[in-house]
Amino acid sequence: MTDLARLRHWVFDLDGTLTLAVHDFDALRRELGLPLGRPILEAVAERPPDEAAALRARLDVLEAELVARTRAAPGATALLTALADRGARVGILTRNSLANARATLAHCGLDGFVDAADVLGRDEARPKPDPDGVLRLLARWGAAPAGAVMVGDFRFDLEAGRAAGTATVSVDPSGAHPWAALADRCVASLEELLPDVR
Repeated sequence: MTDLARLRHWVFDLDGTLTLAVHDFDALRRELGLPLGRPILEAVAERPPDEAAALRARLDVLEAELVARTRAAPGATALLTALADRGARVGILTRNSLANARATLAHCGLDGFVDAADVLGRDEARPKPDPDGVLRLLARWGAAPAGAVMVGDFRFDLEAGRAAGTATVSVDPSGAHPWAALADRCVASLEELLPDVR
């Protein structure tokens, strides 16, 4: 098992990881007229430029409407507090927009744990599963991948961490962990990580 206690650089996915999942991605696809089963950002990018821009703007609005329904995931505040107490650096890497990510963090009371410059949305780095965002954060921190971990609830998070060379943690409240092969550690909640970092 990966020794998370020695890792000083933590990159978290936001929606469904630090927060409870509220996105209905198929509903978003239907609202945007996108094919079911295709990742939203990639499907939007395939459209002609004018149409893609309009779809991105509409997606921003739809996701902004979800902010008020979002809550911090169990253990999120305690885990971020423990990481802060040990001097760890924390970043957020999300496929959401930067504005919505910051609004979500503030709404959930988690914004005080993350430097504003360490929050990357879909326009600040190439979207996961590309490792670009993880690598940008590590470069900003002057950190090596071996001293970092990517924590997320979807395969794109784990694939991004793997491609960047970091440790990976899968968070799945159902306990099913369909992408366990991509994870160094599998947990049902962030609370399970607390003993590793205290």
